[in-house]
Amino acid sequence: MSPIIKQSDARGEGGSGWTGLAVIVVCGGLISMLAFGPRSAMGLFLAPLSEDRGWGREVFALALAIQNLVWGFAQPLFGAIGDKWGEARVMVLGAVLYAAGLALTAGAETPLVLMLAAGVLIGLGIAGCAFALVIAAFGKLLPDESRSWAFGIGMASGSLGQFVFAPLGQAFISSYGWENALYYFAIIMLVIPFLAIGLRAPAGGHRTLMSEQTFKQALSEAFGHRSYVLLAIGFFVCGFQVAFITVHLPAYLNDMGLAPKYGAWSLAVIGLFNVIGAYSAGVLGGRMNKRSILCWIYFLRAVAIAAFILLPISPAGVLIFAGVMGLLWLSTVPPTSGLVAVMFGPKYMGTLFGFVFLSHQIGSFLGIWLGGVFYEIYGNYDMFWWLAIAAGLAAAMVHYPIRDMPVARLQPAQ
Repeated sequence: MSPIIKQSDARGEGGSGWTGLAVIVVCGGLISMLAFGPRSAMGLFLAPLSEDRGWGREVFALALAIQNLVWGFAQPLFGAIGDKWGEARVMVLGAVLYAAGLALTAGAETPLVLMLAAGVLIGLGIAGCAFALVIAAFGKLLPDESRSWAFGIGMASGSLGQFVFAPLGQAFISSYGWENALYYFAIIMLVIPFLAIGLRAPAGGHRTLMSEQTFKQALSEAFGHRSYVLLAIGFFVCGFQVAFITVHLPAYLNDMGLAPKYGAWSLAVIGLFNVIGAYSAGVLGGRMNKRSILCWIYFLRAVAIAAFILLPISPAGVLIFAGVMGLLWLSTVPPTSGLVAVMFGPKYMGTLFGFVFLSHQIGSFLGIWLGGVFYEIYGNYDMFWWLAIAAGLAAAMVHYPIRDMPVARLQPAQ
């Protein structure tokens, strides 16, 4: 039997029309910004924490690697909990775990405690309150015509968090020390539970879904759907490319004879242009075929990387490359999450997007790790750059057969 889907006009208890929509989008955007901010600034604590504790830098690096894996594997779990009990409740739990992880990181006296705090707790915290849960909430609380650009705002806000928290974290460290900076970050995370109130589904909800489909049936349907599997494979490439660039680009620029400041500036420019790219992809996703948008993003990434490594390295060229990659950075997320919503509906969106995001995080782990392996084998990053180009072209081809339409279960009866 086909499900019965009833959709209201996006009116909440606290307001109607654009008023209710604005509350949802603003609260979700702020949560995305706050949740992504400290995580993106953790690299600032690498040197001072390692020096004060007398540890090698590989200790903190391993903790962050664990954080990425925990985030990836926990995302489907928190997505499933959000699908059942509401994303707002999960965000409260995630914020508390995040704050606890930051505070315990500041007080970590042994590597094991650091792994548990910066790795496990913060990883769980990010999975519980970052953009994946925000996007899932948007999918359920907003009408179809508002979803795509709202997804773009959710991602752009996360990028803005990276742009804001990097200088804020450095200012905290310079003025108060790295330990107090982490405590201040922990306090800021406790704002998220109050913002989550704006993402609670009111009585009657913005969207009421009555379906006989069970959780197990939803997973079986998704993993048996060719387009969903292809989408997950493509998102693996996204993580593979962006994580490699985030971690290894500064070292690559140093190897090419540029001053260290250009590595920092390149990452900042990526974050700034990512705001534009993510929002633009969300807007375009409401007007164009989402599959086509993803094909072009991955193809253009491959072209940009090829031009970067083939042309002479210069400060201007690095910043241009950073700007172009910023536009293409997490602009994949709005159309990717939008395809999940289009294909399967919003009921289990947190779970299904969570599994796609897990693929992204596995790609991130391999991009960081294999980048180092290739460098140790060849003494440079040249081979890995070409692998990233090939992966981008492959992802463009993988997305081409994806069908940007609902599964048969959600299509109107003929």
